[in-house]
Amino acid sequence: QVQLVESGGGSVQAGGSLRLSCGGSGYTASSRCMGWFRQAPGKERVGVAAISPYGGTTYYADSVKGRFTISRDNAKNTVSLQMNSLKPEDTALYYCAVRSRPFTGCNDFFRARDNYWGQGTQVTVSL
Repeated sequence: QVQLVESGGGSVQAGGSLRLSCGGSGYTASSRCMGWFRQAPGKERVGVAAISPYGGTTYYADSVKGRFTISRDNAKNTVSLQMNSLKPEDTALYYCAVRSRPFTGCNDFFRARDNYWGQGTQVTVSL
């Protein structure tokens, strides 16, 4: 049974930084794409960042490029998201996700509906 737990959310002023972390059990991180999604009130959940199984390739939504950095530690089954220069529009519930299908890279990861999901951590950015 896969379990994912996020941490590191909180409230920050615009221009500030936060670091989200996600750890879990029940899966082998080194064979799976991992990433982060977010859902703002009244909006659909969207992909924010993803990282290939061995960390060689990263993917970012256009809205966060240059501000967010995703990383992973396969030995610890963790994925992290460093968020800098935060904006009020970054306010959302952030979800950690792990691909349910191993050895399939990150193709269509942002559109997949069968990822494993954490429970979410709130990020609030104020002016």
